[in-house]
Amino acid sequence: METINQQIGKYRWTICTLIFFATTINYLDRQVIGILKPWLEKEVGLGEAEYGYIVTAFQFAYALGMILAGRIIDKLGTKIGYAMALFGWSIAAILHAFAAGPVGFGFFRALLGITEAGNFPAAIKATAEWFPKKERALATGIFNSGANVGAVLAPLTVPFIAETWGWEWAFILTGAIGLLWLVFWFIFYEVPNKQKRLSAAELAYIESDKEEAEVVGEKLPWSKLLKYRQTWAFAVGKFLTDPIWWFFLFWIPGWLNDVRGVSVTGSGFGISLAVIYTSTTFGSIFGGWLSSFFLKKGWTAFKARATSMLIFAFMVVPILFVQNENVGLWGAIALISLAASAHQAWSANIFTTVSDMFPKKAIGSVTGIGGMAGAIGGMLVAVLAGNILEFYKAQGNVDAGYLILFIIAAFAYLIAWLVMNLIAPKWQRIQDL
Repeated sequence: METINQQIGKYRWTICTLIFFATTINYLDRQVIGILKPWLEKEVGLGEAEYGYIVTAFQFAYALGMILAGRIIDKLGTKIGYAMALFGWSIAAILHAFAAGPVGFGFFRALLGITEAGNFPAAIKATAEWFPKKERALATGIFNSGANVGAVLAPLTVPFIAETWGWEWAFILTGAIGLLWLVFWFIFYEVPNKQKRLSAAELAYIESDKEEAEVVGEKLPWSKLLKYRQTWAFAVGKFLTDPIWWFFLFWIPGWLNDVRGVSVTGSGFGISLAVIYTSTTFGSIFGGWLSSFFLKKGWTAFKARATSMLIFAFMVVPILFVQNENVGLWGAIALISLAASAHQAWSANIFTTVSDMFPKKAIGSVTGIGGMAGAIGGMLVAVLAGNILEFYKAQGNVDAGYLILFIIAAFAYLIAWLVMNLIAPKWQRIQDL
């Protein structure tokens, strides 16, 4: 690989690096409010139910953004479209500092959601523009790992900023990072055939399978795709399991403080969350590797994906014991890390089922339908979680509230796996599109 890169150049990896940092910033900005939850409860008077509604506003807007983002970015082009999305969510993140109460937080959270939805459509489009087909999976894996890095950076930096300068500055400083990224984006990004820094050899390598472009760009209306059982199987799978990931992002920081008594200003808080979110990187890689291993053994795509996803679904079940009194803090962290890793492993495979069941021209649209379904599921769970915790906290038994949520998380994947197989047995490939 090194010899090839020396011959054709490596500029495309500069683009991959830019997308990696954009994805890192994306997750850093969305994670800040979860880390600041104890501050907002104390200084703004934010209750559990109100926090749940604020998260719901983000999820609703994110679902709406999933419908709009791809079409806008296609129309404006990757350079301007990505820049607009990142500028929008950076400003939205900063504006959180000026929210005086639940309504203000809900409004700015919704603004963050609809703009953050542009990250992955823009990132995937940029990857398609800058990488030949044989390198796209690797490039996607690299930039997608920025999500885990962003989730790790938040608990390591946000408490220090909030404790030193106030919670408002945590929103301002993290949001401002995106504005700095824009400088590098406009300096280094351009479509390959207009990029003067790109060698002729690397341009030829990037365009070596250009004949794929027309197929990738072909679109199908959702109304046609919704007629297929396979579309509903994927959408329901995302609807039932994506909310668990949002629960890990938005409520585990509060659980550490409320249930385990870990001070948000202590080193144990940041380290605990860093361990959980770092583990998800390994889960994502292992999830992709396991189904690929089964395929190399001669298994069918359905058997490889379904078996892998069933294994990962069972790996989430031990999260039931997180609330057990005999499980210490680090035992609980290990169980949550296992579940979060299993989610990312599940996620790596459920996305691949789309390409197993649908032709290329339908993959983008079906993925968008599933993304919207997952965001709607997250929105409903946010309302549910907020009200459950509000109820039990008022009774002085917040542990019971979290226990209910962990039970839901434990069995969501097994239920999703079963429902997916009932809706579309063996996840058959569609031949008539």
